[in-house]
Amino acid sequence: MNREQNGPHRPLLADLTDREGEALCAQLRQELVEEVSKTGGHLASNLGAVELTVAIHRVFDTARDRLVFDVGHQCYPHKMITGRREAMSTLRQYGGIAGFPKPGESGHDAFIAGHASNSVAVALGMARARTAMKEDYKVLALIGDGALTGGLAYEGLSNAGECGQQLLVILNDNGMSITANVGGVAEHLAQQRLKPQYLTFKKHYRRIMGKTWVGQRIYQFTHRVKKALKQSLLPCSMFENMGFTYLGPVDGHDLPKLTRILQYARELNEPVLLHVRTVKGKGYLPAEENPDAFHGVGPFDPMTGLMKKVGGDNFSAVFGRKLTQMGREHPEICGLTAAMMGGTGLGEFARAFPDRFFDVGIAEGCAVSMAAGMAKEGAIPVFGVYSTFLQRSYDMLIHDVAIDHLHVVLGVDRAGLVGEDGETHHGVFDVAYLDSVPGMTVFAPSSFQELEEMLERAVLEIKGPVAVRYPRGGEGMYTGSSGSGPAVLLREGRDLTLAGYGIQINDLLEAADLLSKEGIEAQVVKLNQITPLPTELVADCVRQTGALLVAEDCVASGSVGQRLAAALEEKQIPARIYRIDCGQEFVPHGAVRLLKWDLNLDGPGIARRAMEVLGCVK
Repeated sequence: MNREQNGPHRPLLADLTDREGEALCAQLRQELVEEVSKTGGHLASNLGAVELTVAIHRVFDTARDRLVFDVGHQCYPHKMITGRREAMSTLRQYGGIAGFPKPGESGHDAFIAGHASNSVAVALGMARARTAMKEDYKVLALIGDGALTGGLAYEGLSNAGECGQQLLVILNDNGMSITANVGGVAEHLAQQRLKPQYLTFKKHYRRIMGKTWVGQRIYQFTHRVKKALKQSLLPCSMFENMGFTYLGPVDGHDLPKLTRILQYARELNEPVLLHVRTVKGKGYLPAEENPDAFHGVGPFDPMTGLMKKVGGDNFSAVFGRKLTQMGREHPEICGLTAAMMGGTGLGEFARAFPDRFFDVGIAEGCAVSMAAGMAKEGAIPVFGVYSTFLQRSYDMLIHDVAIDHLHVVLGVDRAGLVGEDGETHHGVFDVAYLDSVPGMTVFAPSSFQELEEMLERAVLEIKGPVAVRYPRGGEGMYTGSSGSGPAVLLREGRDLTLAGYGIQINDLLEAADLLSKEGIEAQVVKLNQITPLPTELVADCVRQTGALLVAEDCVASGSVGQRLAAALEEKQIPARIYRIDCGQEFVPHGAVRLLKWDLNLDGPGIARRAMEVLGCVK
């Protein structure tokens, strides 16, 4: 996104005094708790980044300078400062502002963010483009909160440190990604290095010594001596070995000090890494005491911190319970996750079998490759992962797992529409990309009981790579089991065949009921397996009805509907075919029920489209 480069530019909070800035931080914290308690969202990470965000906006002009967030779930204070404070009541709501940075929403959002570990690489690309296009602005990458557990972060750091260009990487160290072992002497020396007098002297010394050849030689010698001493005493050798000027660690809740150090870093025309220590959940006791629980929350009581809606059972919990049960009977079963133990329901398995549970951090590719190695040696690895994050390990699925037909089991959580997290988190691509993996089997349970049955088959019966995909949340009206066949006819009918899988079956059954009231009798075919795709039952049904409608919450390309249409054409079965899916555009954020209504994937929408297919719209 190009931004205006000419004319006067000043940071939005440039005129704030330290006292005014601290008052603003307190106000932002209060409003964060109030608003997120109503809308839900990411709370603890945002509370911990308040002073850092205010300091950045005192020093940098994000309408011109590029601030690249990593993961992006700590961007709420940034949104509030950059003109979206009044819109926080719509946060993550259908038609409201997004819970992650979104360039289309504001010119202050430099880049989309929702996955992890890419900020440094993106910022480096911006810095190189700035140089190539002879433009003048600053580039910042704000990384932390687990993002440094991903290998892509180190690829970016390695390249950025060598670039020699202005690039400021701010490491928000809240204990979730890096915890440096800093002793008393190192801590004292670090604080001395961050004093204004030292920073001012260092800046002038560098400028003066660079004016003459002799001065440059002296500066190079003293710099080498100082670097050797720092590496022996301070926890910064890794970053300095990469080519960064290391600053820190600094208290991330000391606004005056943060502002001064950012002002100093802004003047350095080189790669700089600023190490900032923050407390996740800062300023709100329930979040400070339990930052994991308040990382992502639903609506809660801001006075007590108690959730307003106590969630019932869900597919993730059922997955974890069943795997734990199987683990007791089969010691070769191992559980893996990528920094999502709680979200994938694997906490119980981890507690029961600590020697057989592995959390690789935000490194999905590593998890799949490690699972391949485990499978090669006879273990049965089960990787619980969100659909949207499994995308990051596609190459490993092909190269490490599929070529040797290794038995790796994927528990693909959050499949389909996930709701308020929006474009970056909807699990709408796995149907297509998993189908492209040779030898892959993909199950799509529609109920808790089916999830348990299919997981058992995936682990103990199927050979080669296998995935069990299931949605976020709980089951619908359909709670039974349709057996072990790849497809089943749930409802008889003569006028139309409705086909789908997963919990979309609930909407298809509702649509069939609505159509029945209009005198239209629809068959409902449930696909228990979507790769390899069972086509015979659908073909037999369509031969009877002459019309097929497939509904699924995934992208159109590579969808089951597209594949069924191709199969019917190959079988030369004449039929009117209609598909309802997510199309080829990214689906925005909002409650799943509203998104399904918008996409015509709910019962009434499916019934309406069915009547269009049959040509009997009133």
